[in-house]
Amino acid sequence: MQRIGLTGGIAAGKSVASRRLAACGAVVVDHDVLAREAVAPRSAGLAAVVAAFGPGVLDAAGALDRPALARVVFADPAARARLDAVVHPVVRRLAAEREAAAATADPGAVVVHDIPLLVETGQADRFHLVVVVHAPAVLRVERLVRLRGMPRPDAEARVAAQARDEARLAVADVVLDGTGGDGDLERQVDDLWVRLVAERDAERAGERP
Repeated sequence: MQRIGLTGGIAAGKSVASRRLAACGAVVVDHDVLAREAVAPRSAGLAAVVAAFGPGVLDAAGALDRPALARVVFADPAARARLDAVVHPVVRRLAAEREAAAATADPGAVVVHDIPLLVETGQADRFHLVVVVHAPAVLRVERLVRLRGMPRPDAEARVAAQARDEARLAVADVVLDGTGGDGDLERQVDDLWVRLVAERDAERAGERP
């Protein structure tokens, strides 16, 4: 089994790369999805979040009110650290379960962990290969403003809250250029997939008696 860590700053193109890898045949473990599962209604994770931040982070239906929680933790590093301490261990457990299931189904699977905060959470050394989708911070701000309609100060704050580009590039084994269009990025993913399949096939050949 090949274990790949995939990351990139907000609006760099990571989601495009993740979808393409899944289309190629990778098993993608989306840690954003798992983070939502970790605080699903009636979950232990949600109960822990309420214990840490109070009932004001719940909506009328008893589910997590994400905008309310964001207002509490976004500008407060200590509050963000408390939230991470609740959510991240659950996400890692769920990710390990998904990976184990993939390995059971196919010992030669290519498992891609899609982790927006891979660098921030210190997980770079957990993978055989770290793939970074890179686009400069200034371009990512422009994309958030132009494509997502985000106010510029909010876009700049979102980008600034993540790891610096240099920190992501420092841990990258493979860098995919996210400055172009989706098609260009998908072609880079296809080239990477050819490499991954060749490495998997070579490993399997080496294991044969």
